[in-house]
Formats: sequence, C-alpha cells, structure tokens
Amino acid sequence: MAELTQKEDKILKDYNEAIKRFDEEKNNKEENFIQLKKDNILRIGIKDANGKDTGEHLEFDLEDIEFPLKISEADEKHKKNIEYLKKQFLIIDKKEDKKGKKLLSWKEEEKLKLLKDFYKREEETLDLYLGKGGTQKLLNGRKPYYTMYDDINEMLEPIIPLFKVKADSIKDKIVKKYGNNTDKEVLK
Repeated sequence: MAELTQKEDKILKDYNEAIKRFDEEKNNKEENFIQLKKDNILRIGIKDANGKDTGEHLEFDLEDIEFPLKISEADEKHKKNIEYLKKQFLIIDKKEDKKGKKLLSWKEEEKLKLLKDFYKREEETLDLYLGKGGTQKLLNGRKPYYTMYDDINEMLEPIIPLFKVKADSIKDKIVKKYGNNTDKEVLK
C-alpha cells in the first residue's frame, strides 16, 4: 500500500475528527432529551372474541380533564348520526324504486351506501375519546356494525368511574397545594 501524502494524511485526520465531533454532538443531543412520567396512564389490553390477546392496547390519560367532554361530544354526535340515518332512510323509501346496477335494487344500493357512511361517522365519533384508530383496534379486523357504538361504550363502562375518581383527586391536589380553607369553597 502506498504511503499517504501529507495532504491525504491531513484530509484523513480532519475526516476522523469530524466523525468524532459528530458522534459527540449526537451523544450530547441524546442527553438533552427528557421524557415525561407515564403516571396516571391507564393501559387496557385488547382480546379477540376467543379471549386471545391481540397485542393491541388503548391508553387513557386519567388526568385528561377534557375526557368527560369528549364523551359528551361523542354522545351528541352519535345521536345526530342516528337521526341523520333515519331521515335519509325515509327520503330513500319515499322515492320510487328502480333496478340497481347488479343484484340489489336502487333503494337497497342507496341504503347500503348510507350505512357505509354511517359506520364511518360512528368510527370517527368513537375515536374522539378512544384516540385515532382506537375503534379499529377494538373491532380487531371486524367490519363496523350498527350497534358498534353501544357495544364499545358498554365494554368501556367499567373504566369511566376511574376518570371521576382521578378528577376528584386532581381537585384535592390543587386545593392542597394552592388553596387555603376559604379557597376550598371556591373550588367546589
């Protein structure tokens, strides 16, 4: 192997020094990261219909003070989705039926399109508080269905009181840290 010239040797040294600086900067940047504690995070595993663990889970922040508002908003949207579906079915039923494109009549095809849209809306409604993709995790590959909203809410019913307990705990912590006896009345 040929001897390196002084110029090549300098280039090689500069290159090695640059790599070393880059590695040091990278290590320093990693040291500057922080991670919040995952206190008060409720993690719920999901099982399929046979009781087998799917490997999926939902996470809920028990200190999310907006969670009850998200549930209320979802309930309102669910009611609106049902009303919209009923009204659209009535409109379709009032129209004269005709031959559809394939096996189904025109009315049946329109109702199926409407149901597909309804399921999409219901999934978005549930995801308001389950988190993006939460409904699909719970469905575990199953297609959305008409009573899906009620079924999922029934499954989650046992965890809802945890949010109430945690909200009371947060309120007590605030009173303890920032309040005095007269302030307790204000916060209640």
